[in-house]
Amino acid sequence: MSASPLSDGARLLAWARRASGELERKRAEINELNVFPVPDGDTGSNMAHTMAAAVDAAAELPDGAGLTEVAEALAVGAVRGARGNSGVVLSQILRGFAQAASYGATEGEMLAVALTNAVGFVDRAIAEPVEGTIITVLRAAADAARPNAHLPLVDVAAAATAGAQDALRLTQTQLPALHEAGVVDAGGAGLVAVLGTLTVEGEGEGSPEDVDRQTSETHGTQGELEVMFSFRGDLDALKGELAGLGDSLIIAPLNDSEATVHIHSRNAGKVIETAFSAGEVSDLRLEVLTSAVPAGAPERLIIAVTPPGSVTSLYAASGAATVVPGPNVAADMLDAITRSGSNEVIVLPNGQLSSSELAAVENAARAVEQSITILPTVRLVSGIAALSVHDPAQPLATAAFTMSEAAGEMRTALAFRAERGALTLGGAVAKGDVVVTSRGEHLLIADEPMEAVERACRRLLEHGGEQVSVLFDPSELRADALEELAGKLGVDVMVYPADGLQACAEIGVE
Repeated sequence: MSASPLSDGARLLAWARRASGELERKRAEINELNVFPVPDGDTGSNMAHTMAAAVDAAAELPDGAGLTEVAEALAVGAVRGARGNSGVVLSQILRGFAQAASYGATEGEMLAVALTNAVGFVDRAIAEPVEGTIITVLRAAADAARPNAHLPLVDVAAAATAGAQDALRLTQTQLPALHEAGVVDAGGAGLVAVLGTLTVEGEGEGSPEDVDRQTSETHGTQGELEVMFSFRGDLDALKGELAGLGDSLIIAPLNDSEATVHIHSRNAGKVIETAFSAGEVSDLRLEVLTSAVPAGAPERLIIAVTPPGSVTSLYAASGAATVVPGPNVAADMLDAITRSGSNEVIVLPNGQLSSSELAAVENAARAVEQSITILPTVRLVSGIAALSVHDPAQPLATAAFTMSEAAGEMRTALAFRAERGALTLGGAVAKGDVVVTSRGEHLLIADEPMEAVERACRRLLEHGGEQVSVLFDPSELRADALEELAGKLGVDVMVYPADGLQACAEIGVE
């Protein structure tokens, strides 16, 4: 018989590798059992990923690392790398091992303490525990281990495994979803597999096998989101804030101020916003659950960033989804992307986003493994030009090129009232003057908005053009007066009211 896997750090790591390999081998089998809480077929993948993350963290320790060090590294790696409900529960079991390793107990006692502590961790972490799941199987394993804690580890492990197996069989009778599908709980099956490896390792049956890791299965294309992230801050406050934003909420602590957070929500944007306002967020991951996947999802989504008001309706009527600029724009855009079910996304920033906000949007898209194409639309009018030439039948690259070309060829200008007096390259500006800029340079200064727009149009048309588009603030300009410009300029003039423009007008010539 070989030495116990709880006798030193090297043997504990060897067991962890064996458990990781076993979960990887049984990945598909466990996935097939996954019908609760969401039938997304990923429990095996999530548990395998979580255990692999634990092994990776412990493997970074120097040779000769002690039992306590390895146990702590496994726990930290699992908590930070946890995926899904069952992965989070598994991480708390490894956290129980880490705590037990510091007690100086016998190896049999360590396993009993680890499982018992894990039950406590999980009960505190899960907002609404459900019987007939991995939680029930874990509790049964702990109950079976405690009376045998004085025995050698292999005997305690055998008792815990037997107790878990009995509880696993009963899960089919405890949850209607499992009974209807004729299966046992997937997470519970994964836990039984992990416990079984303790016995195998303790009896010295072969060595852990390296198993190629698979990539996680996709959940679908749209619907309720599984949101997971690492959090640092007030855990109790976060739990209260998130409680009403979804279900399957788990806050699995690493310590008093750090935790892995898991929740299923139809309002992922609000979840993310709440988390960032409550503390430090890292390792944000989102996956789309299949429980609410709509039929006929569009293949391509166009998202336009627009100020609130009539311009939003204008873009929406042209087939674009709209988001409002602001501190939550990345989360709102992420919601729009995930709910659309689209595998192609084009973004029209329309000059409404800073470079940091653009970076946040790209990072948010990566969280759902979604590539996006951001077009260089510098104004709302150039976004309209791009949208007007979009052909959904074209391949993405071709459509994006055509839209970028239309936006880039439009010469634009912005007319706005000066908030204070200033001396500019275009001349002296008094408060209330209408200033027109183009490409960051002062084009002209006028007393009234109508004068400014007409002069700006003439300047832009000096280089040619066949059509003028004007987005205007109805409190500053009248549509009928602007439409009269067509006769004065000799070109087509399209005018659009835009009450949220925060300028007198945007002008585009193409």
